[in-house]
Amino acid sequence: MDRQDGASDAAELGAFLRAARERLRPQDFGIAPGRRRRTPGLRREEVAALCGVSPTWYTWIEQGRDVAASAATLRALAEGLRLGGVERAHLFRLAGRADPDPLPPADADVEPLRLLLDTIDAPAYVLDRHWNAVAWNRAAAALFGDWLAHEATPNLLRWVFLDPAAARLIVEWEARAERLVAEYRADSVGLHHDAAHLAQVAELSRRSAVFERAWRAQRVVAREGGERAFTAVAGEPRVYRQFTLKPALRPDLKLIVLAPQRQPPQPPPVTLTSVSA
Repeated sequence: MDRQDGASDAAELGAFLRAARERLRPQDFGIAPGRRRRTPGLRREEVAALCGVSPTWYTWIEQGRDVAASAATLRALAEGLRLGGVERAHLFRLAGRADPDPLPPADADVEPLRLLLDTIDAPAYVLDRHWNAVAWNRAAAALFGDWLAHEATPNLLRWVFLDPAAARLIVEWEARAERLVAEYRADSVGLHHDAAHLAQVAELSRRSAVFERAWRAQRVVAREGGERAFTAVAGEPRVYRQFTLKPALRPDLKLIVLAPQRQPPQPPPVTLTSVSA
């Protein structure tokens, strides 16, 4: 990012905080409105006190100065300004930080995704931030078998690295598994202090040499999709193109759809006949 882009981000962050501050009502915080207030909402020094930060430092942020804010400070600003979940996520994005403790959404929000999955003929499933499968359709259950059918909390990483069935099903399993680790490392950037994440990485590193080696490699790639191949059934190859989507209201979830690749028709065999002179 060049300096001009950084200045633009800082200005947008300042404008967002100023708008959030001006929407607040003093009486909701036990502050008398008073007649001498020249601006709507709370004063900057009042917000700074609510958030436990320096008034000068907070003023600099609103003015669009290039001031680095830690994740802990951003959390304090979000709580002090009483930001909702979407607003909090926007705050962290503007500041270029990963939220170490995103607000947990209600489990009921997954139900509309289950209805969507039922309308998709191709294998499709939904992963949470720890890559647990929280919803899937029948086509996915048929493709992945025991992974989705029998585990109480199906987890993609545990299945790939700890279940021998995964190595038999996934074509070029080791290369695909190593890339999966790089994708998970990029996806879990905000989970450094998450106990479930740390426990999962520790267990997989202890039980799988492939995972442990790939995790130590520090490789990071985007979970962007591409071709996915699985072992053939009845002589027919199973090749899909993966699409990874994020629901607008549940950015902590990922919807994965495996669209079958159309195999080009094979030309009929050529029959050679001999001609006698």
